Amino acid sequence: MRILIVKTSSLGDVIHNLPVVSDIKRYFPNAAVDWCVEESFASIPRLHPGVGEIIPVALRRWRKALFQAKTWREINASLTDLKAHSYDAVIDTQGLLKSALLARRARGPVSGYAADSAREPAAARFYDRHFTVPTAAHAVVRNRLLAAAALGYVAEGEPDYGITAPHADFDWLPARPYVVFLTATSRDDKLWPETHWQALGQRLHALGYLSVLPGGSPVERERAARLAAGIPDAIAAPPLSIPQLAALLAGGRAAVGLDTGLTHLAVALKTPTVAIYTATDPGLTGVLGAAFYRNLGGKAQTPAPEAVFAELQTALLG
Repeated sequence: MRILIVKTSSLGDVIHNLPVVSDIKRYFPNAAVDWCVEESFASIPRLHPGVGEIIPVALRRWRKALFQAKTWREINASLTDLKAHSYDAVIDTQGLLKSALLARRARGPVSGYAADSAREPAAARFYDRHFTVPTAAHAVVRNRLLAAAALGYVAEGEPDYGITAPHADFDWLPARPYVVFLTATSRDDKLWPETHWQALGQRLHALGYLSVLPGGSPVERERAARLAAGIPDAIAAPPLSIPQLAALLAGGRAAVGLDTGLTHLAVALKTPTVAIYTATDPGLTGVLGAAFYRNLGGKAQTPAPEAVFAELQTALLG
């Protein structure tokens, strides 16, 4: 059996889809599972040993350069890769028009959400088989239920993300127990007050834990450096790739993060995690896993440092 999963973006959504691969390999150990994903997130499915070939696409980048010959060469190459194998099942777990059109280009019967379940109902027109999945279920659960219905098994038990972080040596990181602070997110209204981060870091320092603050963009790294300056011995990490971030998270005693994909990555790696929400509801897309995790806050609900610290103590000392 050969199966293609189409889940292109974003980072959190791609991480939410990892348990699908674990489920498939549990029920069909000899199945080959390929994955079509945005090039910038391709390193995530590569962390799962059950994923075979990865077919990268660059829809976000292509949209910005549609009139360049190079763009169309890349598009044609990706479409050729999609047709390289004959699939027993093609499963679009994203439920968008863009993902449905990609799935349709692969060779094999396409399964996806019914119109009453898809994020974009029109996507259902491009599927050979349609499945109704509760829209009120968590995103991880929805992915698992769709794949199970398409392949004829029952998705049971806690989600197994199935990934292991690669080894990485950080010559800038002291040999001390540390907690990772994921202070960056896609929108300013999802940020946690800087004074809260510093208060939390100071309390962790009193317990003997180092605070490590990674950041991606220059703005994020500037914020990380500013926050680290207000926390004793804290470290603003240098630029890191996703595999390196995975290694950093896996080596931490715990992680505290905002509504961002890297917080989901911490949970997927079974690192005890406290997720902070200030502008969104964590009910459908909050962190979810088998290891210790907590979702705090919500729309217009900003958790206090004391509440986050209390949960961290449970994770660190429990």
